Amino acid sequence: MTDLDQRIASVLRERAEGETDTHRLLRASRARGRRRQLRRRAATGTALALVGVLGFVGVTGTDLAGLSGRLPGTAASPGVAAPVPPRAAGAAGAATDATRVGADPQVLHFDVDPARARYLGWSVSEMQVEEIRFEAVRGVPVTVQVTRSAAAFDGLFLENFPSDVATTPPTFDGEVREVRSPLRPAGSPVAAAGGLVRAWQPVPGVYARAYLLGFDRDAFGRAMAALRWDEARRCVAPLRLTALPAGATIGGCTVNVAGFPGGLEVELTLQRGGSTSMRVHLQYAAEIAGQRSDGNRTIGGRPAYRYGDKLELLGIPRAHLVADFGWPGEGFTAADAATVLAGAQVAKDLSHPETWD
Repeated sequence: MTDLDQRIASVLRERAEGETDTHRLLRASRARGRRRQLRRRAATGTALALVGVLGFVGVTGTDLAGLSGRLPGTAASPGVAAPVPPRAAGAAGAATDATRVGADPQVLHFDVDPARARYLGWSVSEMQVEEIRFEAVRGVPVTVQVTRSAAAFDGLFLENFPSDVATTPPTFDGEVREVRSPLRPAGSPVAAAGGLVRAWQPVPGVYARAYLLGFDRDAFGRAMAALRWDEARRCVAPLRLTALPAGATIGGCTVNVAGFPGGLEVELTLQRGGSTSMRVHLQYAAEIAGQRSDGNRTIGGRPAYRYGDKLELLGIPRAHLVADFGWPGEGFTAADAATVLAGAQVAKDLSHPETWD
Protein backbone atom coordinates (compact mmCIF):
# COMPACT_ATOMS: atom_id res chain seq x y z
CA MET A 1 0.00 0.00 0.00
CA THR A 2 1.42 3.39 -0.98
CA ASP A 3 1.39 6.57 1.12
CA LEU A 4 -1.40 7.88 -1.08
CA ASP A 5 -3.44 4.71 -0.54
CA GLN A 6 -2.85 4.95 3.20
CA ARG A 7 -3.88 8.58 3.35
CA ILE A 8 -7.06 7.99 1.33
CA ALA A 9 -8.01 4.99 3.46
CA SER A 10 -7.30 6.88 6.67
CA VAL A 11 -9.33 9.92 5.72
CA LEU A 12 -12.24 7.85 4.45
CA ARG A 13 -12.31 5.92 7.73
CA GLU A 14 -12.19 9.12 9.78
CA ARG A 15 -14.90 10.78 7.72
CA ALA A 16 -17.14 7.77 7.16
CA GLU A 17 -20.11 9.67 8.56
CA GLY A 18 -19.12 13.13 7.34
CA GLU A 19 -17.80 15.08 4.40
CA THR A 20 -14.29 14.31 3.12
CA ASP A 21 -11.99 17.28 2.62
CA THR A 22 -10.66 16.20 -0.79
CA HIS A 23 -8.51 19.31 -1.30
CA ARG A 24 -6.62 18.74 1.96
CA LEU A 25 -6.28 15.03 1.13
CA LEU A 26 -4.75 15.71 -2.27
CA ARG A 27 -2.42 18.43 -1.02
CA ALA A 28 -1.06 16.31 1.82
CA SER A 29 -0.71 13.15 -0.27
CA ARG A 30 0.96 14.83 -3.20
CA ALA A 31 3.31 16.84 -0.98
CA ARG A 32 4.41 13.65 0.74
CA GLY A 33 4.75 11.82 -2.56
CA ARG A 34 6.88 14.58 -4.04
CA ARG A 35 9.30 14.44 -1.10
CA ARG A 36 9.69 10.69 -1.53
CA GLN A 37 10.21 11.12 -5.27
CA LEU A 38 12.86 13.79 -4.73
CA ARG A 39 14.76 11.52 -2.34
CA ARG A 40 14.74 8.62 -4.78
CA ARG A 41 15.80 10.73 -7.74
CA ALA A 42 18.57 12.61 -5.94
CA ALA A 43 20.11 9.36 -4.76
CA THR A 44 20.39 8.30 -8.41
CA GLY A 45 20.84 11.71 -9.98
CA THR A 46 23.93 10.71 -11.92
CA ALA A 47 21.84 8.24 -13.89
CA LEU A 48 20.64 11.22 -15.89
CA ALA A 49 23.87 11.00 -17.87
CA LEU A 50 22.47 7.84 -19.44
CA VAL A 51 19.32 9.53 -20.72
CA GLY A 52 19.49 10.65 -24.32
CA VAL A 53 16.87 13.39 -24.18
CA LEU A 54 17.79 15.90 -21.49
CA GLY A 55 15.19 17.82 -19.57
CA PHE A 56 12.42 15.24 -19.37
CA VAL A 57 13.44 12.77 -16.67
CA GLY A 58 13.43 15.23 -13.78
CA VAL A 59 9.80 16.18 -14.31
CA THR A 60 8.12 13.02 -15.53
CA GLY A 61 8.86 10.87 -12.49
CA THR A 62 10.91 8.24 -14.33
CA ASP A 63 12.15 5.79 -11.70
CA LEU A 64 15.89 5.14 -11.97
CA ALA A 65 16.25 3.68 -8.49
CA GLY A 66 17.24 0.29 -9.82
CA LEU A 67 20.48 1.76 -11.18
CA SER A 68 21.67 3.31 -7.94
CA GLY A 69 23.81 0.41 -6.83
CA ARG A 70 25.79 0.42 -10.08
CA LEU A 71 26.45 4.13 -10.59
CA PRO A 72 29.27 6.30 -9.24
CA GLY A 73 28.63 9.46 -7.28
CA THR A 74 25.31 8.44 -5.79
CA ALA A 75 26.30 9.59 -2.30
CA ALA A 76 28.73 12.08 -0.90
CA SER A 77 32.26 10.79 -0.57
CA PRO A 78 33.72 10.83 2.96
CA GLY A 79 36.10 13.65 2.00
CA VAL A 80 33.42 15.88 0.48
CA ALA A 81 31.70 18.36 2.77
CA ALA A 82 27.93 17.96 2.55
CA PRO A 83 25.77 21.06 2.02
CA VAL A 84 24.35 22.73 5.12
CA PRO A 85 21.35 25.08 4.91
CA PRO A 86 22.53 28.63 5.66
CA ARG A 87 21.46 30.47 8.79
CA ALA A 88 18.30 32.53 8.48
CA ALA A 89 19.34 36.02 9.55
CA GLY A 90 16.93 37.56 12.03
CA ALA A 91 14.88 34.37 12.51
CA ALA A 92 14.62 32.71 15.91
CA GLY A 93 14.94 29.02 16.63
CA ALA A 94 12.09 27.00 18.10
CA ALA A 95 13.51 27.32 21.61
CA THR A 96 13.22 31.10 21.38
CA ASP A 97 9.90 31.44 19.56
CA ALA A 98 7.84 28.28 19.15
CA THR A 99 5.04 30.14 17.36
CA ARG A 100 7.20 30.53 14.24
CA VAL A 101 7.58 26.78 13.61
CA GLY A 102 5.99 25.95 10.26
CA ALA A 103 4.86 29.53 9.74
CA ASP A 104 7.47 30.45 7.12
CA PRO A 105 7.81 28.00 4.21
CA GLN A 106 11.40 29.07 3.62
CA VAL A 107 12.74 28.80 7.19
CA LEU A 108 13.59 25.81 9.39
CA HIS A 109 13.40 26.61 13.09
CA PHE A 110 15.67 23.76 14.19
CA ASP A 111 18.83 22.21 12.82
CA VAL A 112 21.51 19.60 13.40
CA ASP A 113 25.12 20.12 14.41
CA PRO A 114 27.12 19.66 11.18
CA ALA A 115 30.11 18.53 13.27
CA ARG A 116 28.05 15.57 14.47
CA ALA A 117 25.87 14.70 11.49
CA ARG A 118 25.53 15.04 7.72
CA TYR A 119 22.46 16.64 6.18
CA LEU A 120 20.66 14.52 3.59
CA GLY A 121 17.72 16.86 2.98
CA TRP A 122 15.35 19.36 4.47
CA SER A 123 11.86 20.68 3.78
CA VAL A 124 8.96 22.81 4.94
CA SER A 125 5.66 21.52 3.60
CA GLU A 126 2.42 23.25 2.71
CA MET A 127 1.00 21.56 5.82
CA GLN A 128 3.39 23.63 8.03
CA VAL A 129 5.61 20.69 8.87
CA GLU A 130 9.39 21.18 9.04
CA GLU A 131 11.55 18.16 8.31
CA ILE A 132 15.27 17.35 8.29
CA ARG A 133 16.78 14.07 7.14
CA PHE A 134 20.35 13.38 8.22
CA GLU A 135 22.79 10.73 9.38
CA ALA A 136 24.96 10.79 12.48
CA VAL A 137 26.28 7.34 11.57
CA ARG A 138 27.09 6.89 7.90
CA GLY A 139 24.46 4.90 6.07
CA VAL A 140 21.84 5.15 8.83
CA PRO A 141 19.48 8.03 7.94
CA VAL A 142 17.15 9.54 10.54
CA THR A 143 14.15 11.74 9.77
CA VAL A 144 12.87 14.39 12.20
CA GLN A 145 9.52 16.12 11.68
CA VAL A 146 8.51 19.19 13.68
CA THR A 147 5.17 21.01 13.94
CA ARG A 148 3.19 23.20 16.32
CA SER A 149 0.30 20.76 16.52
CA ALA A 150 0.15 17.14 17.62
CA ALA A 151 -2.82 16.69 15.29
CA ALA A 152 -0.59 17.41 12.28
CA PHE A 153 0.91 13.93 12.64
CA ASP A 154 -2.44 12.37 11.73
CA GLY A 155 -1.50 12.90 8.09
CA LEU A 156 2.22 12.09 8.38
CA PHE A 157 3.27 8.52 7.84
CA LEU A 158 6.42 6.69 8.84
CA GLU A 159 8.03 6.57 5.43
CA ASN A 160 9.07 3.11 4.21
CA PHE A 161 7.64 1.45 7.31
CA PRO A 162 5.18 -1.42 6.70
CA SER A 163 1.71 -0.06 6.12
CA ASP A 164 0.18 -1.72 9.18
CA VAL A 165 2.41 0.30 11.53
CA ALA A 166 3.13 3.40 9.41
CA THR A 167 0.00 5.13 10.75
CA THR A 168 0.64 4.41 14.44
CA PRO A 169 -0.39 7.58 16.37
CA PRO A 170 2.62 9.07 18.19
CA THR A 171 2.76 9.37 21.96
CA PHE A 172 4.75 12.49 22.87
CA ASP A 173 6.48 11.17 25.96
CA GLY A 174 10.07 11.07 24.71
CA GLU A 175 10.37 7.27 24.84
CA VAL A 176 12.28 5.51 22.05
CA ARG A 177 9.98 2.77 20.79
CA GLU A 178 10.61 -0.23 18.60
CA VAL A 179 7.79 -0.17 16.09
CA ARG A 180 7.45 -3.63 14.56
CA SER A 181 4.93 -5.08 12.18
CA PRO A 182 3.01 -7.95 13.76
CA LEU A 183 2.19 -9.15 10.24
CA ARG A 184 5.83 -9.83 9.29
CA PRO A 185 7.27 -13.28 9.97
CA ALA A 186 10.44 -13.73 11.99
CA GLY A 187 13.55 -12.99 9.98
CA SER A 188 11.90 -10.34 7.80
CA PRO A 189 14.24 -7.76 6.27
CA VAL A 190 14.86 -4.72 8.46
CA ALA A 191 13.08 -2.38 6.03
CA ALA A 192 10.00 -4.59 6.20
CA ALA A 193 10.08 -5.15 9.94
CA GLY A 194 9.96 -1.54 11.23
CA GLY A 195 12.33 0.62 13.20
CA LEU A 196 12.87 3.08 16.04
CA VAL A 197 10.47 5.96 16.67
CA ARG A 198 10.55 8.76 19.22
CA ALA A 199 7.90 11.47 19.71
CA TRP A 200 8.39 14.31 22.18
CA GLN A 201 8.07 18.04 22.88
CA PRO A 202 11.56 19.55 22.61
CA VAL A 203 10.19 22.90 23.83
CA PRO A 204 6.69 23.90 24.97
CA GLY A 205 4.35 24.34 22.03
CA VAL A 206 6.47 22.27 19.63
CA TYR A 207 5.89 18.62 18.71
CA ALA A 208 8.58 16.45 17.14
CA ARG A 209 8.89 12.92 15.84
CA ALA A 210 12.08 11.13 14.80
CA TYR A 211 12.31 7.75 13.12
CA LEU A 212 14.91 5.35 11.78
CA LEU A 213 14.44 2.19 9.74
CA GLY A 214 15.99 -0.69 11.63
CA PHE A 215 16.94 -0.90 15.29
CA ASP A 216 20.37 0.73 15.62
CA ARG A 217 19.96 2.46 18.97
CA ASP A 218 23.49 3.82 18.98
CA ALA A 219 22.96 5.60 15.64
CA PHE A 220 19.58 6.87 16.80
CA GLY A 221 21.05 8.20 20.06
CA ARG A 222 23.81 10.02 18.19
CA ALA A 223 21.24 11.56 15.88
CA MET A 224 19.19 12.83 18.83
CA ALA A 225 22.32 14.35 20.37
CA ALA A 226 23.01 16.26 17.13
CA LEU A 227 19.67 18.12 17.14
CA ARG A 228 19.63 21.83 18.02
CA TRP A 229 16.64 24.03 18.75
CA ASP A 230 18.23 27.47 19.18
CA GLU A 231 19.00 28.30 15.53
CA ALA A 232 16.99 28.88 12.37
CA ARG A 233 18.13 28.09 8.84
CA ARG A 234 16.85 28.91 5.38
CA CYS A 235 15.12 26.02 3.69
CA VAL A 236 16.39 26.73 0.19
CA ALA A 237 20.00 27.57 -0.63
CA PRO A 238 20.88 27.07 -4.33
CA LEU A 239 17.63 28.41 -5.85
CA ARG A 240 15.79 31.68 -5.23
CA LEU A 241 12.66 33.01 -6.89
CA THR A 242 12.68 36.80 -7.14
CA ALA A 243 9.55 37.25 -9.30
CA LEU A 244 6.17 35.67 -8.57
CA PRO A 245 2.89 35.88 -10.50
CA ALA A 246 0.21 38.17 -9.09
CA GLY A 247 -1.34 36.73 -5.94
CA ALA A 248 1.15 33.85 -5.69
CA THR A 249 3.23 32.95 -2.65
CA ILE A 250 5.82 30.29 -1.91
CA GLY A 251 4.02 27.64 0.11
CA GLY A 252 6.65 24.95 0.54
CA CYS A 253 10.17 23.84 -0.28
CA THR A 254 12.12 20.62 -0.46
CA VAL A 255 15.90 20.19 -0.80
CA ASN A 256 17.52 16.80 -1.32
CA VAL A 257 21.30 16.51 -1.07
CA ALA A 258 21.53 12.78 -0.33
CA GLY A 259 23.34 12.23 -3.64
CA PHE A 260 25.71 15.19 -3.30
CA PRO A 261 28.18 15.87 -4.89
CA GLY A 262 26.88 13.68 -7.70
CA GLY A 263 23.48 15.32 -7.67
CA LEU A 264 20.95 17.41 -5.80
CA GLU A 265 17.37 18.57 -6.19
CA VAL A 266 15.30 21.52 -5.05
CA GLU A 267 11.57 21.97 -5.38
CA LEU A 268 9.60 25.10 -4.49
CA THR A 269 5.82 25.03 -4.43
CA LEU A 270 3.93 28.18 -5.37
CA GLN A 271 0.35 28.63 -4.21
CA ARG A 272 -2.49 30.90 -5.21
CA GLY A 273 -5.86 30.39 -3.66
CA GLY A 274 -6.97 27.25 -1.86
CA SER A 275 -5.70 24.47 -4.13
CA THR A 276 -3.86 26.09 -7.04
CA SER A 277 -0.17 25.25 -7.16
CA MET A 278 2.90 25.37 -9.39
CA ARG A 279 6.09 23.43 -8.76
CA VAL A 280 9.50 24.85 -9.64
CA HIS A 281 12.05 22.10 -9.79
CA LEU A 282 15.84 22.37 -10.02
CA GLN A 283 17.74 19.16 -10.71
CA TYR A 284 21.53 18.99 -10.88
CA ALA A 285 23.59 15.95 -11.89
CA ALA A 286 27.37 16.11 -12.23
CA GLU A 287 27.42 13.50 -14.98
CA ILE A 288 25.02 15.20 -17.37
CA ALA A 289 27.24 15.26 -20.46
CA GLY A 290 25.31 17.57 -22.78
CA GLN A 291 23.15 20.66 -22.72
CA ARG A 292 20.00 21.29 -24.69
CA SER A 293 20.04 24.63 -26.49
CA ASP A 294 17.28 24.33 -29.09
CA GLY A 295 14.48 26.15 -27.29
CA ASN A 296 11.06 26.77 -28.79
CA ARG A 297 10.66 30.14 -27.06
CA THR A 298 12.69 32.67 -25.04
CA ILE A 299 12.43 34.01 -21.50
CA GLY A 300 14.21 37.29 -20.88
CA GLY A 301 16.35 36.71 -23.97
CA ARG A 302 17.34 33.20 -22.84
CA PRO A 303 16.25 30.00 -24.62
CA ALA A 304 13.46 27.99 -23.05
CA TYR A 305 11.51 24.91 -24.00
CA ARG A 306 7.86 24.17 -23.36
CA TYR A 307 6.52 20.63 -23.41
CA GLY A 308 2.93 20.19 -22.34
CA ASP A 309 2.29 22.00 -19.08
CA LYS A 310 5.99 22.28 -18.22
CA LEU A 311 8.40 25.08 -19.08
CA GLU A 312 12.18 24.65 -18.85
CA LEU A 313 14.76 27.43 -18.79
CA LEU A 314 17.80 26.26 -20.74
CA GLY A 315 21.49 27.03 -20.44
CA ILE A 316 22.16 26.07 -16.80
CA PRO A 317 25.27 23.84 -16.76
CA ARG A 318 24.52 20.23 -15.79
CA ALA A 319 21.08 21.15 -14.51
CA HIS A 320 17.45 21.49 -15.42
CA LEU A 321 15.17 24.21 -14.10
CA VAL A 322 11.52 23.44 -14.79
CA ALA A 323 8.25 25.09 -13.82
CA ASP A 324 5.35 22.64 -13.79
CA PHE A 325 2.18 24.71 -13.98
CA GLY A 326 -0.24 21.90 -14.80
CA TRP A 327 -2.45 19.63 -12.69
CA PRO A 328 -3.29 19.99 -9.86
CA GLY A 329 -2.67 23.70 -10.38
CA GLU A 330 -4.82 24.51 -13.41
CA GLY A 331 -4.94 28.09 -12.17
CA PHE A 332 -1.42 28.94 -13.33
CA THR A 333 -0.46 29.55 -16.95
CA ALA A 334 2.61 29.34 -19.16
CA ALA A 335 2.95 33.12 -18.78
CA ASP A 336 3.03 32.69 -15.00
CA ALA A 337 5.73 30.04 -15.35
CA ALA A 338 7.76 32.37 -17.59
CA THR A 339 7.53 35.12 -14.96
CA VAL A 340 8.87 32.77 -12.30
CA LEU A 341 11.72 31.43 -14.42
CA ALA A 342 12.73 34.92 -15.57
CA GLY A 343 13.36 35.87 -11.94
CA ALA A 344 14.91 32.59 -10.82
CA GLN A 345 18.43 32.82 -9.42
CA VAL A 346 20.53 29.65 -9.45
CA ALA A 347 23.82 29.40 -7.57
CA LYS A 348 26.90 29.91 -9.72
CA ASP A 349 28.35 26.48 -8.94
CA LEU A 350 25.92 23.87 -7.69
CA SER A 351 28.77 21.51 -6.85
CA HIS A 352 30.26 24.00 -4.34
CA PRO A 353 27.86 24.96 -1.51
CA GLU A 354 29.98 27.99 -0.57
CA THR A 355 28.69 29.70 -3.74
CA TRP A 356 25.03 29.12 -2.89
CA ASP A 357 24.52 32.04 -0.55
